[in-house]
Amino acid sequence: MADQTHVLFVEDDDVIREATQLALERDGFAVTAMPDGLSGLQAFRTDRPDIALLDVMVPGLDGVSLCRRIRDESTVPVIMLSARADSIDVVLGLEAGADDYVTKPFDGAVLVARIRAVLRRFGHASGADRVDESESAATGGVLAFGDLEVDTEGMEVRRDGQPVALTPTEMRLLLEFSSAPGTVLSRDKLLERVWDYGWGGDTRVVDVHVQRLRQKIGQDRIETVRGFGYKLKA
Repeated sequence: MADQTHVLFVEDDDVIREATQLALERDGFAVTAMPDGLSGLQAFRTDRPDIALLDVMVPGLDGVSLCRRIRDESTVPVIMLSARADSIDVVLGLEAGADDYVTKPFDGAVLVARIRAVLRRFGHASGADRVDESESAATGGVLAFGDLEVDTEGMEVRRDGQPVALTPTEMRLLLEFSSAPGTVLSRDKLLERVWDYGWGGDTRVVDVHVQRLRQKIGQDRIETVRGFGYKLKA
């Protein structure tokens, strides 16, 4: 059990919850499955899982609110599950602090692949999937961009000398930008490098995370290049 990655799964549909739990356990994960948001929050605080899978529409405390509560207490990775790819709930979940989302109905293999991709970014993995988190987009020293300092070894960020709290996904995104200041990075390239997508993904994930990053390091620090992507102002 000590070697297993612990997943908190919050889903109110009994069939989906039980089938997904069995599928994840067959892939080597330890799973705590809860039917509503309040029991999910209690399980999160008690068990301290490695990753949380949250359905958007659960009773008691909806998935977006639960994600927000988790993010207030922890930087543990969160994946939202949404029944509609075009739902505003997807964006709301990402704005609440989720790192990724999967659309329902989902293929079990796809869900596992997305979980493992997120865990690789966060330095968690199970068994053969365990990786060395020493790799990063930028290496060595403290990089300065105006009032912004990025310590690529200590994984710390300061603005005007004050520490800036970033989630691991936000930190990896900033590392990509700071490794190539002034260079335009496309959304697809950022999906590949930060989210570990080996396939096409929803670029809203990138847009919302850039928006969240701007709120923390300065709205004008990352520039939008229409039709191409984003770049960090040198």
